Amino acid sequence: MNSSELMEEGVELMLLGMGSVFVFLIMLVVIVTLMSKVLGRYFPEPVAVPAGRSAAKPKAGAGDVDEQTISVIRAAIRQHRARRGS
Repeated sequence: MNSSELMEEGVELMLLGMGSVFVFLIMLVVIVTLMSKVLGRYFPEPVAVPAGRSAAKPKAGAGDVDEQTISVIRAAIRQHRARRGS
């Protein structure tokens, strides 16, 4: 086998490999698109219901932050901004 035959065989193998990868990727895109459409048709996303007036105002509870914590956070923010110079 001389070098021209080797080059020809190498190019042939390269095109065969790249072609098979290209075909696989095209099939993958088509299958994922079809699955998305099928799932969207049979399992649609639930429609969000707007919250009423009662949900607009948060209620006081165990998750509230006390005044001391708020003042410590404010002081830390002021100190950080003073260091940055903004």
